[in-house]
Amino acid sequence: MNPINSRREVLISLTSVAAMLAGAAARAADKAGPLPRLKPTEPLAMALSYFEDAGKVDAKKFPTYKPGQLCSNCLQLTGKAGDEWRPCNLFPGKLVHANGWCKVYVKKP
Repeated sequence: MNPINSRREVLISLTSVAAMLAGAAARAADKAGPLPRLKPTEPLAMALSYFEDAGKVDAKKFPTYKPGQLCSNCLQLTGKAGDEWRPCNLFPGKLVHANGWCKVYVKKP
């Protein structure tokens, strides 16, 4: 099995699960009120190297980062365009900053 395809398949599976969880979280949030903001120190945020400000990403430490990659132009971000804090499929039940970045960034088509 090609390691690149395997990694891609895992990411696609994780994205699907995260999307389902995000949908469930969004429905629950409608009943519970606004979602909390994701803190970069939370375990999942640390595991995915989430930054609230993409300008603070060290490109040497994170070689997949390229200037211009922001949560606001990532496929995983949902919610209303233009909002500073929006839901993300990767962090169910939390809001991420539109100018943020994580290592699972996927450019919107």
